[in-house]
Amino acid sequence: MAEEMNRKDAAQEKLTDRNYVYVRYENDDDDEMDIYDIITLCKKCLLIAKRFIALLLVFSLLFYGWGEPVYILLMVFSIALNYAAGLLIARYRLTDDKKARAVLTVNTVVNLALLIFFKYFDLLAATLSRIPGISIPALGLTLPIGISFYTFQTMSYPIDVYRGDTEEQKNFIRFGTFVALFPQLIAGPIVRYKDVASQLGTRRLSSEQFSSGVQRFAIGLGKKVLLANNIGALWDIYAAAPELSFAGAWLGALAFSLQLYFDFSGYSDMAIGLGRMLGFEFLENFNYPYISKSVTEFWRRWHMSLGTWFRDYLYIPLGGNRRGLPRQILNILIVWALTGLWHGANWTFLLWGLYYAVFLILEKVFLLKKLEKVPVLAHIYALLVAVVGWMLFQLNSVGEVVHYWGAMFGASGAAATAADAFYAQSYAVILFIAAIATTPVPKKLFQRIPQGVQNILTPVLVALCLVISTAYLVDATYNPFLYFRF
Repeated sequence: MAEEMNRKDAAQEKLTDRNYVYVRYENDDDDEMDIYDIITLCKKCLLIAKRFIALLLVFSLLFYGWGEPVYILLMVFSIALNYAAGLLIARYRLTDDKKARAVLTVNTVVNLALLIFFKYFDLLAATLSRIPGISIPALGLTLPIGISFYTFQTMSYPIDVYRGDTEEQKNFIRFGTFVALFPQLIAGPIVRYKDVASQLGTRRLSSEQFSSGVQRFAIGLGKKVLLANNIGALWDIYAAAPELSFAGAWLGALAFSLQLYFDFSGYSDMAIGLGRMLGFEFLENFNYPYISKSVTEFWRRWHMSLGTWFRDYLYIPLGGNRRGLPRQILNILIVWALTGLWHGANWTFLLWGLYYAVFLILEKVFLLKKLEKVPVLAHIYALLVAVVGWMLFQLNSVGEVVHYWGAMFGASGAAATAADAFYAQSYAVILFIAAIATTPVPKKLFQRIPQGVQNILTPVLVALCLVISTAYLVDATYNPFLYFRF
């Protein structure tokens, strides 16, 4: 007994000398918690956290491989490759820059080679086979879902380690969880390691954070199921129509523009919400892009994680705007050509990227200053560029794009049909709701409600959204996944 008392006294003195806080609690035996109990408790909490992150990795891999288990091996290889690259670069960065740079180069080449092989081999084979004397059979590989997203995520990590923007991750489980984390794995946002590094080891889990995550998830699910899916049905009608009128072409293009926004931003909201429920805070991916007054502003608001990735890892390293206007124009063309190809294995995506490059260059040279003087016209201009451009993004061939654009700009001859009037009337309510929902107006109106009323309305609206969305999912047969190509 005396020995035990001496031990506790010594621990207390040591604790006091180090300016620690002595924590007490009452247990069943009415004993005090000492430093050894605190250490034991901390060890247990740490063990739980480690097991939790390991379980999160396991379930993320299972989630990814549910449809195509074989591609789990590809993801594990990607995780191991970039994990090892990060360690080697950290080892050589300060002592042997040549070796560090060599590791970074090899790692980047391997990552891009995997992406090109699985995503673009058939496109390249078909293109080269048009040359007389060349015949390359297509492999018909199934595209690994989300490969474009997680390839960019993993590539950014060793680059940041080389730059000194983040420390290497020595724990393989934590790094693997960063890559495979299921909320954002399929459709983004693109999460960079340095933005979540601290959260992989220590995360704040609270009821408030969990509740906020549920709310955000419900909003995203409602966007996808209630808005995107219903509006997408209208686009499918006009996409399949053999003949298009002027009004019909614009109605279809508007429908797809809204469908794409609510589909993609909905997935991003769900990813952010699920991440928040698990203690992760992901950066925002959309900021009301359809209220933009220029193409430049539009791409600062649309898919922001992709835009910042290309800016930080390609545009700026190429020289950005630091080497004169001609070089800046070339850099914009390179970045946007690759941005287009990143979105899909079709030459129409390349044209879509160059389409935006042209407008961005024009705005850099002279147009942006003029647009600032006429905000209403600037807003109309940005919307028109986006809506017209989405046809190049969505349709499968240049011929289809030319045909659709021809109808949009009056080449079809027919101004409108009875079917157009019918569909416009049938979808008027949901199109109106969707158009308002692309702006900050609903959020601002809700914030004007007294806080007490908000506290009552919020859980009710979240519950309704979840119930109605789930009912739609169970009952509906139409639930397209627009980002299977990524």
